[in-house]
Amino acid sequence: MSGRDRVLGRIRRALGEPGAGGAGTGRAPVEAAAGEDGIPRDYLRVHGDRTPAESADLLAAHLREYRAKVHRTDEDGLAPLLARLLAARGARTVLVPPGLPPSWLDGAQAVRVEDRADSTPYALDAVDSVVTGCALAVAETGTIVLDGGPDQGRRRITLIPDHHICVVRVPGQLVDSVPQALERLDPTRPLTWISGPSATSDIELDRVEGVHGPRTLEVVLIDAPAQ
Repeated sequence: MSGRDRVLGRIRRALGEPGAGGAGTGRAPVEAAAGEDGIPRDYLRVHGDRTPAESADLLAAHLREYRAKVHRTDEDGLAPLLARLLAARGARTVLVPPGLPPSWLDGAQAVRVEDRADSTPYALDAVDSVVTGCALAVAETGTIVLDGGPDQGRRRITLIPDHHICVVRVPGQLVDSVPQALERLDPTRPLTWISGPSATSDIELDRVEGVHGPRTLEVVLIDAPAQ
């Protein structure tokens, strides 16, 4: 059986086509015997044994490597820090998801802009900054994942404004590896994986930022109080 036959067989079974065998299950006994279930999955789920603090440090290091700006604070320091970051950016307007805790922007001088269904890309492009939470972050890859939750909003509000501030709670929203992240994420939700500011080096390896999203990504890690 060729690779092409196996792929087409899976599609036919997923579609429940007559004669495909194992309708809806995605795998037939003959195929399992042919090797799909026999694929060794002995890869490491986590590349290291870390404390929560070490995982947070690793996330911060990778984010900085990707040219994101990383800030550390606690719950009480969040609102003053966000106010300072927006002021330092010169942001006159800030886009807020519908479920963003209002207290996060206490003290911020920027005018809050609600994301509305009829907001056009031009209107979103005119906003200076956006502040969101996240679904989780992955330490080993320096990746932040958004899933469209209430404190994150629709995907487009984090892609169009040129300045994104994302808040991550550690260790509550931090995992070490991608396999651990996938176990916690809902695959039916719109997942956006962010590793640093939007950038490409497609043309002669010259890095250009802001191609498909914000040129500036600032990540605020909220450290939980010591137990």
